[in-house]
Amino acid sequence: MKEMKRRIRVLIAKPGLDGHDRGAKMMTLGLRDEGMEVIYTGIRQTPEAIVQAALQEDADVVGLSCLSGAHNYHFAEVVRLLGEKGMNQVLVIGGGIIPPDDIPSLREKGIKGIFGPGTRIKDVATFIRENAPR
Repeated sequence: MKEMKRRIRVLIAKPGLDGHDRGAKMMTLGLRDEGMEVIYTGIRQTPEAIVQAALQEDADVVGLSCLSGAHNYHFAEVVRLLGEKGMNQVLVIGGGIIPPDDIPSLREKGIKGIFGPGTRIKDVATFIRENAPR
């Protein structure tokens, strides 16, 4: 009997007070079309709620979307809290309106991939496939 391979589980979240979720919803649907199992938590999530959802859903990837300018705090806090829960293996990626000057700092804080407006979903899916834990 052939063993079934588990699909990559991606949790998409909107941390903070940012209420603009069109991009996150498009990414959710696009990654599903790419064969991934995707859970969307909705808008206005706290870092704690995002990490709890990642734990409950056994997420391989946490995708964070921020358009409000609070990405430096929220993205780093999610990575920190994942570490506290022993979930360092989870791939954390970010998207939204991220100024180029902020990208090096976000990478240092553990955000492995950063995708701005106009990024093709196929490119995000390829990055996830190449970097998600197995």
